[in-house]
Parts: sequence; C-alpha cells; structure tokens
Amino acid sequence: MKIKLLTVAAGIALSAISFGAKAQKTYKEGVITYSINAGAVTAESKTYFKADSNVTVSNSGPAKISILTYGQGDYLAVLVDVPVAGWKKAAIATPAEIEDGQAKMPELTFTPGTETKQIAGFNCKKVVAKDAKGSAFDVWITNDIVVPTNGVSVLFSKVGGVPVQFKTFQMGQMVDVTLKSIAEEKAPANAFKVPADYEKISLAELQALGGKR
Repeated sequence: MKIKLLTVAAGIALSAISFGAKAQKTYKEGVITYSINAGAVTAESKTYFKADSNVTVSNSGPAKISILTYGQGDYLAVLVDVPVAGWKKAAIATPAEIEDGQAKMPELTFTPGTETKQIAGFNCKKVVAKDAKGSAFDVWITNDIVVPTNGVSVLFSKVGGVPVQFKTFQMGQMVDVTLKSIAEEKAPANAFKVPADYEKISLAELQALGGKR
C-alpha cells in the first residue's frame, strides 16, 4: 500500500489587505473545504483551524490522513488511519525534520495583476507567483475574508490575501487547489490532539511504510 502525503509546513498569521466594497470578515475558528486536483484524480480535504493550530483531513485510498500543525511551525504530526489494515500511526516530526521540510519549500515572489473574477462567491483578483527557477503560475486571492494560514496555503502567507484558486506541491509535484467554502464551525472533539490509540513513529518510518504494498 502506498500512501501519498501532502508536503506541509506549519501556519503563520495571514495578513490581508481589503479591496472592493464587500465588508471583510475575519474567521478565528472554522473549517475550510478544498478541492484538490492532481491529474485525473480529484479529492476533497477539510482544514479545521484556530489561531494557533490547524488540521487538514483527507483520504488517500483506504487511508484517512490528518496533518496537524501548531503555532509558528514548531510542531507537525501526520496521522494515518487505515481501518482495513487495522493500524493507526502518528508520525511526529523532529525539529530537524521540520527545519529540513521548510528549507525545501520553494520561495515564491508575487506580482499583483489587474484581472478580477468571482470564485466560490468571493471577489478575487489575480496575482502571478514565480519561483526561483523562473516558473510562474496564477494565484487568485480574495480580501473578502481573513483566516490564519494553514498547511495547504502556507506557501502564500505573503501573497496579500487569502488564496482561493492556486497551485501547491504534493510529493514534489504541483497540484491544483480551489477553496470551495469556509464556515465558522468548531472542530471535532480532540481534533488538534494525537489520539492515545495511535502508535507514535517517526516521519522516516512512515515514509518507509508508504513504500510497502
């Protein structure tokens, strides 16, 4: 069984600038639903967030994967629940692993554009993102809302708004992401904790398990 894991770093506060006439709404706690497209495969993930923590929950085949982060990136855990295999694993990243993961994230620069459109009911404007190699892609952002950055949107903490339609990186490859909805909703009980019945392992051990079938 091969488990694909989303490459993430921990969230930092997202700074957004108001534009247009629509009143800006600040979310301090809630859930964001994303649509993620990787080639012919489209999946949905939900990110529950508070000011100091977030967890992104998605499914990969028979596995339920939860990626949990705290604070300014000082804690990262990947929880994998595979009921058909009868095992639950919680890979806790070491400080060195977190630092290494952050160092491998591409550094992006952003150039605001003039195009606008509505996506999922939000007023959005286009920003062009470019990496150090010169590759460029469009990011559609909104200033209708303010939310904390999470593991899905962390590359865009300096984009000037909340990314609504954008690209991010999964297993070193680009995937397309669209924010479908956001709601003020409390996370499920103990969503930001590692359950006691999960076996704690290292990230390296989880990656090794992901290569087994």
